[in-house]
Amino acid sequence: MSVELFAGVLVNDYEAALGWYERLFGSPPTFIPNDTEAVWELAEHRYVYIEHRPGRGGHALHTVFVDDLDARVEGITDRGLKPANRETYANGVRKITYHDPDGNEIGFGGAPAQF
Repeated sequence: MSVELFAGVLVNDYEAALGWYERLFGSPPTFIPNDTEAVWELAEHRYVYIEHRPGRGGHALHTVFVDDLDARVEGITDRGLKPANRETYANGVRKITYHDPDGNEIGFGGAPAQF
């Protein structure tokens, strides 16, 4: 079975969100399908997109599980974004959460830290 995932994030201010997500993901969008959307491919066939919908932004809640959590967070920090929250669950799984200008929550999760 083939799976393609498009996870949408509604935003109030497209230009502010575009710049913020470029810093979060470390690149410009993979493609821009129209004047109100921008799409980033995070992994093969797995995308996050923003869509300009004034008055509807701020309610998204997405978590992306990555192999390189520490390196990912370091890169995001180097691009000027700071986490809103850091959590470590009882099983050692970690989650770092960011909030975009509208308050949408984008988290990155990772396996327990290796010492």
